[in-house]
Amino acid sequence: MSVPGNRRKADRRRADRRRPPVSSSEDGWLSAWGDPAQGGAAVRPGDSSLLEHDPEAPSDSHFIAREAKRLVSTEGAALPRILRTYVAARAALSLALVLAPFVAALGGGKPPVLVILLCLGYASQAVSLWLLHGSRDDGVPSDQLLPRQWLWTIGVDLVAFSALRILEPQAPLNYTALLVLPVLMSGVLTHRKVALATAAGLSLLLMLGVWPLAVDGGDVLLLLSQAGLAGAGLFLIALLASELSQRLAREERSARSSLEMARQQTLLNRLVIEEMADGVLVVDRRGRVRAINPAARQLLGPAGLLMAVPMPLADEPGLRPLQQALEQAYAEGSWPASARELPLSLADGQSRTLQVRARFTRRSGIGADDTPPEDICVLFLEDMRTVQARARNDKLAAMGRVSAGIAHEIRNPLAAIAQANALLLEDELPPQQRRLSQIVADNVDRLKRIVDDVLAVAPGAPTPVVVIDATSEVANVCADWRRSALPEAEPERRLVVDLPPKPMPVRFDSEHLRRVLVNLLDNASRHASDEAGAIRLRLASGPAMGAVTVSVSSDGIPIPPDVERHLFEPFFSTRSRGSGLGLYICRELCERHGASMDFSLSPPGARHRNVFNVVMREPATGAAASPPTGPRAR
Repeated sequence: MSVPGNRRKADRRRADRRRPPVSSSEDGWLSAWGDPAQGGAAVRPGDSSLLEHDPEAPSDSHFIAREAKRLVSTEGAALPRILRTYVAARAALSLALVLAPFVAALGGGKPPVLVILLCLGYASQAVSLWLLHGSRDDGVPSDQLLPRQWLWTIGVDLVAFSALRILEPQAPLNYTALLVLPVLMSGVLTHRKVALATAAGLSLLLMLGVWPLAVDGGDVLLLLSQAGLAGAGLFLIALLASELSQRLAREERSARSSLEMARQQTLLNRLVIEEMADGVLVVDRRGRVRAINPAARQLLGPAGLLMAVPMPLADEPGLRPLQQALEQAYAEGSWPASARELPLSLADGQSRTLQVRARFTRRSGIGADDTPPEDICVLFLEDMRTVQARARNDKLAAMGRVSAGIAHEIRNPLAAIAQANALLLEDELPPQQRRLSQIVADNVDRLKRIVDDVLAVAPGAPTPVVVIDATSEVANVCADWRRSALPEAEPERRLVVDLPPKPMPVRFDSEHLRRVLVNLLDNASRHASDEAGAIRLRLASGPAMGAVTVSVSSDGIPIPPDVERHLFEPFFSTRSRGSGLGLYICRELCERHGASMDFSLSPPGARHRNVFNVVMREPATGAAASPPTGPRAR
């Protein structure tokens, strides 16, 4: 019978075997890279791809990422510089070794031919490696030389310097100090065990070198003490170099992990800012725009602000009120806690009022040039029409619930009035009383229609998802409306329909779409002129991805602003006999299917200035459209 504790330990051991190996704390800098030959995927020093962003994304929102990328690229190049320094030092040392015997010969000594050949061979290998390694771009880490190749380089140093140490009695120079270089390289570039093994091998070589001198009559005890002291120094160098290398490797791994977290946070912040519906503007104290998201570009220009950042606010005359408000805020050191409304004049003559909120921050001077802290202001922009529309929607939602309850309560007494009036009409009444009863009946019918309209848009069960072909449905509605609403003499003259040649599936109910379009066409016909093309209906994709827009425009008198703000409110009408529920019900039907409906005024000079837009959503991929309805459907 197995013990639960033993089973848990076995599970942990299996999990540890499946877990990818973690770099040992005894790894040097070179081993921290990972061996490409073994499929290592370790992060290389100086690799700034950790901070790469989408090249198609707007560059004006990435100044923080660019600064972080610059810091990574400069700090990550430290290891390649150290490696190049080692290679250059070996090349310079090899040239000095070649020249040293000839310089010693000037004093009367005769260098052995074997020593000269050994120095020439070592110099050729060191200089060749230096030329190969030094030809690389300074900005790219030199990671093409594998760790085993560096071990062979250390091995070459060991063989060459050991041979020079053995041949030292025949040469006029002392080569013992050269043994420090391979020990130092082993401590920096390899594991601690390899560095200690290198120091041990060279210490043994020094001990063995005492034997020939002792045979010649030297003081054995003194020679062994000198060899032991030199060996201890080699061990100390190996330990110190290995410890420093390990500490630097740990610091580098920690810094690289922090940079990865900073990269993820930067990407997350960028994604959130760019997807915000509110405009976001980052401005410094000098009035220069440092970053701007797409929503702010749409708010600050008629067709979107197209200037690249950084840019001064003063370059855009229409943004002068924003610049003045920002300068005043910097001077006073405060901004209204709620918001500030700023009217802007756009380039095409339109005006737009923005609700602006501001937050101030200070950036630390962490640059290499010790730049002083800089004041940064983050502006949040929102169109006042959007703010007012949101407030109206909240009010309308409350009014809708109250109206639905009232309409439901009116139904019963209204039915009693209609029934009593019908009973009166069954009797023989004088003409005057019959006329009064007919007035009662007409107004009861009108009240019943209002009650039905209010209850039709009352909150209820979720609307099922229905996919229709907008092209076919809109064509059917326009054909039926031409036949019923327009005179026979002008069925194709007053209404101009612009439909795409291909089907456009959308999520909407066909009867609800018919009701919305008929209401918009009736309103357009009521206020448009009698000229050809006075009413225009257009179906097209956009403005956003996955959206289809139906726009109904007319050449009537532009709707004044005081009427525009109440267009979609219930019981608001400019006609004495109107109920004021048409546009309100149309918008509610649109929102029930995830669509939206709004009004916009075209720029001055356009023929069709009054434009109503219905933006519908395309279905998910793979959804099939329902068969078209209406008299033209087959």
